[in-house]
Amino acid sequence: MKEIKAFVRQHRIANVLAALRDTGHCDMSNSGNGCHNITISKVQRPLASGDPTQQHYSMELAEAVVAEYKLELVCADDVVDVLADAIAMAAATGQAEAGWIFMSEVQRAVRIA
Repeated sequence: MKEIKAFVRQHRIANVLAALRDTGHCDMSNSGNGCHNITISKVQRPLASGDPTQQHYSMELAEAVVAEYKLELVCADDVVDVLADAIAMAAATGQAEAGWIFMSEVQRAVRIA
């Protein structure tokens, strides 16, 4: 199994979720057969954006930040590339620094029943 973490600009997350559905591997109603435990968290990344409408000043961090979403999911090994490619295409903004996708190995998973 693999874990995918993607940091996506806030205005692209709906497109990313649609792209994951369109792969046929991520059914959001029951997490599908090849894609499990999809979670999305709102995050702030310290970054001076080339687009000032995407950036704001965080009083807590005393930094300029860009609001993003962190998408996390676990998937079967054989679909990781398909899902990562779908995320990358849907998350693209045309800017040089539009986000990141990380893939890592899941050593063990235990279902809580």
